[in-house]
Amino acid sequence: MNKYPEFIEVGNKSYKINTSFWVALKCDEIFRDNSISDYEKTLAIIYILLGEEAMKDTDNHKKIIDLLTKYLLCGKNPEEMEGNTDEPSMDFKQDMGRIKTSFMSDYQIDLDKTDMHWWKFHDALEGLTDDSVLSRTRMIREEPLSNKKGKEREKWEKAKKQVALRHEKTSQEKELDKYWEEQMKKR
Repeated sequence: MNKYPEFIEVGNKSYKINTSFWVALKCDEIFRDNSISDYEKTLAIIYILLGEEAMKDTDNHKKIIDLLTKYLLCGKNPEEMEGNTDEPSMDFKQDMGRIKTSFMSDYQIDLDKTDMHWWKFHDALEGLTDDSVLSRTRMIREEPLSNKKGKEREKWEKAKKQVALRHEKTSQEKELDKYWEEQMKKR
């Protein structure tokens, strides 16, 4: 049986991790929010994963966030993740309905009525069958169009468009949109 981590050790202190997969998903949401500064992201992630006591340990924030990053990457170092410049084929927030449906069909687990360790959730997510809604969606998103021609290409383009991930606008993009809207109203 896999023993999933429940604590991080920093110096002579041990901090209990809130291991709920819902909390890890919230960390992912915070990390991807471009309206939040890196410093605020760091503080928010430390607070929701470890609590107030770790927030007070300001001398060790760098070490703490390094350990939490490795925890959120399920034991991998960030360097191992670099170089993966492929477009993502999944977004936790946008695909949550597909994730819930897939867990129910593959594992008979209602994610709304359960909680599990982040690493266990991640392992189960990676182990979904090819027939699951999420796996089929990811397969469509990942399918290259370069070798498709004619009607087949049109079919794949339509399918890709139906399941495409939406681009979340940054705060700067939203400000620019607002500026242009105001400019157009003046005309």
